[in-house]
Amino acid sequence: MAVEPLSQQEIEDRLAELPGWSLDGDRITRSYRLGSHFAGAAMVVHIAQVQEELDHHSDLTLGYHSVSLSVHTHCAGGAVTARDFELAHRVEKLAAGHGAH
Repeated sequence: MAVEPLSQQEIEDRLAELPGWSLDGDRITRSYRLGSHFAGAAMVVHIAQVQEELDHHSDLTLGYHSVSLSVHTHCAGGAVTARDFELAHRVEKLAAGHGAH
């Protein structure tokens, strides 16, 4: 099934539903602050599980007290697609459980 790139307007509309997420070039991105490095590591593992379920993977960075994601759809030529927003929404749902803000 082909994945179609979203228009600039569609991206902006969907970002409005995801506070903290933004468009950075050809990717949507978000950084989270956490209470400890261990909490961040646990969140990374949880995100990796979701990415496997969706078969859609982001660039995922673990910092000292932070986790950052940067995502676009490789099979759509590196464009932003609905798949990226599906992942973003799933990550938002799990973030609070890790104390991320």
